[in-house]
Amino acid sequence: MTSPPADPEVLDADVLVIGGGLAGLRAAVAARAAGARVVQAFHGRGASQYIIGFNAPVGHADPRDGPEAYYEDTMAGGYAINDPALVRLLAEGAVPALRELEALGVPFARDGEKFAQRLLSGNRYARSVYHPEGIGKHALERLAARAGELGVESLAGYKAVGLLRDGAEVTGALLAKVSTGQLLAVHARATVLASGGIGAIYADSTYPADVASDSFALAHAAGAALIDMEFVQFEPTVVVHPAGCRGMEMPTAMLGDGAHLRDKAGVRFMFNHNPGGGELGIEKARMALAIQQEIDAGRGLPDGTVLFDTRVLAPDRLESYVGHCRRLRAAGLDPAAEAPRVRPAAHSVMGGIRVDASLRTAAPHLFAAGEAAGGVHGASRLAGNGAADVIVFGGIAGHQAAAHAARTPAAARDRARIEREALAPLQGSSGGADAPSPDEIRDAVRATLLEGAGLYRRRAGLERAIARLEALAQAVGSGLAMRTPRDRLRALEAANMVSTGLHVARSALARTESRGAHQRTDHAARDDAKWLRHVVVEAGSSRLAIQ
Repeated sequence: MTSPPADPEVLDADVLVIGGGLAGLRAAVAARAAGARVVQAFHGRGASQYIIGFNAPVGHADPRDGPEAYYEDTMAGGYAINDPALVRLLAEGAVPALRELEALGVPFARDGEKFAQRLLSGNRYARSVYHPEGIGKHALERLAARAGELGVESLAGYKAVGLLRDGAEVTGALLAKVSTGQLLAVHARATVLASGGIGAIYADSTYPADVASDSFALAHAAGAALIDMEFVQFEPTVVVHPAGCRGMEMPTAMLGDGAHLRDKAGVRFMFNHNPGGGELGIEKARMALAIQQEIDAGRGLPDGTVLFDTRVLAPDRLESYVGHCRRLRAAGLDPAAEAPRVRPAAHSVMGGIRVDASLRTAAPHLFAAGEAAGGVHGASRLAGNGAADVIVFGGIAGHQAAAHAARTPAAARDRARIEREALAPLQGSSGGADAPSPDEIRDAVRATLLEGAGLYRRRAGLERAIARLEALAQAVGSGLAMRTPRDRLRALEAANMVSTGLHVARSALARTESRGAHQRTDHAARDDAKWLRHVVVEAGSSRLAIQ
């Protein structure tokens, strides 16, 4: 693709779903079951394959649990700026989604006739349903099989490089086959973006490589607004040692089952940050801050970590985490005899594309679901709610997109013009011999955000990050070095990462308080009088609105 791209092939659909994880599969299956002709395009399966379980207030571990308690916990965990309508949908939709997955044959751990449930950080009750080896791969397999049975047309190995637009209306997407660069234009009456969140825009991130923050750049360029982009969750317990498991999350469910966090002296320091509860009853943002404070104070280990003490777990509880135990032992550490070393790492964003209760965006005919969409998590995401989000809202988005497509009449459109306009970003010339490569831009974004908009932020650091990202944006606009056939796609990814990084840093600079996953050392207090509101990146521009 170093030469100008050829004209794309063309495909039609009622509903186009972009994304191959659980949100995308749930959307594709729901839309096809509702009678829509569905095309699903995806590069990979994202982070869904690593999901262990998800929150569902079925009340089997504790009969006091239910949708209302789940709603209350999610609002409290989000520091009260969650969208209440979205939280209500999540709370009331989790158990029906669980039953749908169960009917497809997704296996869940059982306690007799009841679902076994684990207690995750930030939740009042044990409400996570799970499988000892993780439900992610099982759910992906069952949903993919169901999509095939229903007749969903699956396009594996494709990236969306732009949304097709006729004026303000989104009419599908331009896709590129990652391996060959072959282009495909899919014209659709409704499009669902379910292609993940911020991706690996932070150094030392937990994200898989196939998520590159494309969702936000695609939607924003098409006229959708973004919301709450300053709230970046740092997973508190990410493995540094053993090196063979670096980047693996140690589940907070293990803490609920009795594992401890310890400093280099063996002290359970969480009681200093959460008196009476220790590792329990504290949501992830606070836990990550507590761990980082211990490391910064010199009480961590020499490699800047703390101990995740698995040795104290009862053997049957430890071995119930089959996948984690297998991976740790394969890397040379027996969790029954030695504690892994962990520290916080960038994990997810609570914000994203602004949607209403039907998962519609401000761009006509465009829907968003999963981590691409923002609003449900507020300032911090409860453990187990990321998976609940993709499973619940993926299904809702697919159903709503199919209904929208059914009532949207076919329109006469100049398809050739629409496709030409979508091709424009791929037709820029390569930069000169001194131009940076896409990977150099990518690495610079990752380092800049971790340094300037990491777990702790302050004005000077954010301003430096914004200036650096603006310079990177200029470099991208001047043309990057194109040395391989894939470099045009890599250049688009790099541009999307720069754009998303700027939205994060600018939003973080605008919010002059500390709340949840957004911590300003120069504005350390939570300020409900001024900031019980959202920072919104307005559609089609870089302007911020406080709403």
